[in-house]
Amino acid sequence: MSMSLDGFIADPDGDSRSLYPDLGNLRNSEALAEMIEDTGAVVMGRRSYDMGDTDEGYVDYEHQVPIFVLTHRVPEVPAKHDAARGLSFTFVTDGVESAVEQAKAAAGQKDVQVIGGASAAQQLIRAGLLDQIQISLMPVLLGEGLRLFEHIGSSSRRLEEIKVIDSPGRTDIRYRVA
Repeated sequence: MSMSLDGFIADPDGDSRSLYPDLGNLRNSEALAEMIEDTGAVVMGRRSYDMGDTDEGYVDYEHQVPIFVLTHRVPEVPAKHDAARGLSFTFVTDGVESAVEQAKAAAGQKDVQVIGGASAAQQLIRAGLLDQIQISLMPVLLGEGLRLFEHIGSSSRRLEEIKVIDSPGRTDIRYRVA
């Protein structure tokens, strides 16, 4: 998840473009290449899914793996994608535990990634279902907006630093949830 130095993943209007000033560099970053290689399935929030449901859809999406979308309502027609490349959508309406269980089964020995969505990430943190957190710190201060680590409950969680990747315009930090 990309996050401003002051802890926001979107501005007050829900816009996160200022956190992605150069998508070309991100797509070519060591951190993203590593994540794509290690990913066997994705859990995604519905808002994040809707952001990718454009005319181009998910045809060129980085993660061509099964995607499990947390939602209260299943769309009539899924976003454009190339199923032959391995990408599929499963819309999960019975909670984060179910989405993670299904994603783990689909991923096999590979990782399950949570892509986008503060609400989805917050639900997974509250449920104790994350074993790692990777944050891409962006050199920007938004001042206000949508915080990633809000609404995660009152119990503290200890994080252990696993890896830091310093790239032009971003610093990726991976933590293990102790």
